[in-house]
Amino acid sequence: MTVVVVTDSSASLPADLVADLGVVTVPLHVLVDDREIREGVDEFEIDYASSSVTTSAASPGELRAAYERALELSDGDGVVAVHLSRQLSGTWEAGRQAVRDMDAAHRVLLVDSLSAGVGTGLTVLAAARRARSGAELDVVYDTAVAASVRGRAFIVVNRTEQLRRGGRLSSAAAFFGTELVTKPILQMVDGRLELREKARTRSKAFTKLVAAAVDAAGEDGAAVAVQHLGAEEAANTIAGQLRDLIPGIRELIVCEFGPTLGVHLGMGAVGALVVPGGCG
Repeated sequence: MTVVVVTDSSASLPADLVADLGVVTVPLHVLVDDREIREGVDEFEIDYASSSVTTSAASPGELRAAYERALELSDGDGVVAVHLSRQLSGTWEAGRQAVRDMDAAHRVLLVDSLSAGVGTGLTVLAAARRARSGAELDVVYDTAVAASVRGRAFIVVNRTEQLRRGGRLSSAAAFFGTELVTKPILQMVDGRLELREKARTRSKAFTKLVAAAVDAAGEDGAAVAVQHLGAEEAANTIAGQLRDLIPGIRELIVCEFGPTLGVHLGMGAVGALVVPGGCG
């Protein structure tokens, strides 16, 4: 068999890619009143503006079950688990606890994607494609780590209030002043979500988003994703611009943010995620 890659539902990869590459996905959770919703499994309408809606990581028990299933599918070849940044979620730490209690802990290797959403997903693609080629466990692991380090993520949100309220945004907010007259552009830095710059209008923010992604992509080809929440038209426009502006673009994914990220980013969020050199 081959090494099996595991990720969490925040990776937001299209279902056909997940199925084709044999990726095992563990659902994260959205808490609405007294109900716990499993992302990608349970259907439920969510009010993304509500302060009562929260999220939670997968539990060590859930992750252990997924790792053991993946290890069985690999016929003992091993598992590489790629999760969203440990700076944003407790999922990676829960995974570490899960592995610690496994008999075959040495055959399950964890990777912090240093990102979220399809930023994590692109690292998953790189690892899963290398695994499908028949690579050994340590090679698949090194591929995932390299992709996570190369990856860059930029996001435009309407407001940062939900991110700050949930503790997902670093403290430089005072520099930006009121958000009533500006649109924040955020970026991932070493797994942390930070304010990058501001723009006076949403259209100017999107222009800065595209410029940042093009600069990060370089000139040797890149894997690119555009992710959004309730902003399909803007996402498709940005995707078209990136397709035209990034030399030798290797692949382009357009998809929506899932609920666990949408709760914190808010409606209208649009992200551009780039892995220079591509994902295999």
